[in-house]
Amino acid sequence: MELKVYNINGSETGRTITLDDSIFAIEPNQHAIYLDCKQYLADNRQGTAKAKERSENAHSTRKLKRQKGTGGARSGDLKSPVFVGGGRIFGPQPRDYRFKLNIKVKRLARRSALSAKVAESAMTIVENFSFDAPKTKDMVKVVNNLNLGDKKSLFVVENQNNFVSLSARNLQRVKVVSVSQLNTYDIVNASNIVLCEGSISEINRVLATK
Repeated sequence: MELKVYNINGSETGRTITLDDSIFAIEPNQHAIYLDCKQYLADNRQGTAKAKERSENAHSTRKLKRQKGTGGARSGDLKSPVFVGGGRIFGPQPRDYRFKLNIKVKRLARRSALSAKVAESAMTIVENFSFDAPKTKDMVKVVNNLNLGDKKSLFVVENQNNFVSLSARNLQRVKVVSVSQLNTYDIVNASNIVLCEGSISEINRVLATK
């Protein structure tokens, strides 16, 4: 499969680049994509939610009323979950939400997500570029030249470029990642993927079928 190569001015360079069909043209495995996205979101959960249970509540343990003869239900102390301010039954406790996912499944998920974007014509190849200084307006100009507008855009560079990353940091709908940071959730979450030309060989190396 071949795609045209553009420059940051949005013009065609007259060149094309051949994408590896085993990475960019496979039948997407939706379940693998689901699992990888689920793991990414689970890894980002803090897991610090906590509610006090009956034994942790700071109330007197005095019995509120006598057991029989009141005409109402029996009651113990104010720590009982049936009273306002009492402990919570089976409340949330701090926990780790992370889970293991095989590396082959993760590679399959990334290949599937990239192939889906190619099939949707939502992938653009641009020449390698960098900025002399971090300037948001320079990144805005690149986004507009590539006709990405208000779309969520994911720029994939070969190596982390601080000036490019800093230039995109204040743009809500633009994210810049290196190949080593590329994950399935970011690919699926973006409306358009912009691959820098130099990143493709690194993607082929990382996601090659093994």
